[in-house]
Amino acid sequence: MDNLTFTNSILFLEGLKVTPQSSQPVFIMFLLAYVFAMVSNIGLIFLISTEKNLHDPMHFLFCNLPLNDIMGTTVIMPRLLQDILTEASERYISYAECAIQAYFVHVFTGACHYVLMIMAFDRYVAICNPLRYTAIMTNKMVIALSALAWGLAILFVTIMVGLSLRLSRCRYKIENPFCDNPSLFKLSCENVSINNVFGLVYTIVALSLSALSIFVTYVKIATVCITSKNKALNSKAIKTCSTHLAVYLIMFITGAVFIFLHRFPEYSDNRKLASIMFHIVPPGLNPLVYGLQTKEIRQKVVKLWCRKK
Repeated sequence: MDNLTFTNSILFLEGLKVTPQSSQPVFIMFLLAYVFAMVSNIGLIFLISTEKNLHDPMHFLFCNLPLNDIMGTTVIMPRLLQDILTEASERYISYAECAIQAYFVHVFTGACHYVLMIMAFDRYVAICNPLRYTAIMTNKMVIALSALAWGLAILFVTIMVGLSLRLSRCRYKIENPFCDNPSLFKLSCENVSINNVFGLVYTIVALSLSALSIFVTYVKIATVCITSKNKALNSKAIKTCSTHLAVYLIMFITGAVFIFLHRFPEYSDNRKLASIMFHIVPPGLNPLVYGLQTKEIRQKVVKLWCRKK
């Protein structure tokens, strides 16, 4: 195996530990979750792109979320489904495929935070400065915000993964259900202090920046609602903000569980399952929470459903 590893860059992927008896039920469960996430997110994008009355800054910015969710589930689920039905001793992956998977895993994670931040900014302008909303949230602004969200994710992940790709390799085992940046630099016997520090700092900054910006945004929105006697404004704020906050909390909690379990090696299997859930739960719940709780989208879905009947 060692010769095969170093000459052909073939790695052993531990994958998800399942017994032969449970492999098929687990496969079916994950397959259904993947299909549901894909259909619901693609359906939302299609609905927003074809319905002219949904062509506004809020819904265009929202499209970044299902696009990211589609990428986040697709980058791991097809490979994971394949591995579930493969013998544990036969789960191999090329180094190039592993690096590509790790890259997009982290782009998905970073974009989750940045996309929700620009969506929070949109809600802030809409509620706290409604008279200038159309002047501020122009098509150029929507494109600029979307480019900023994706650009930040791509920039920092490129640096992070690039630091890992520069390292030589002396190991061949990936002790995860899928490849990520720690999996890459743990293959090396070199000093990986820079990788650990950069990854830790980036994670802390991204989490803190998103949490702080969303907290400040909602404090300002709450202040406007408390001081305003406009019931229509307050009702709109509660509906849109509660939906956005629910999506953020789903992402934050699933990610926090995964990070928390990283600190306890005895819960290795639970950590691996939690890392998979981060790529399944938010992409599956986001269309339900954000799509069906948004009045305009809900009405269109009901209208289309009634037409079919």
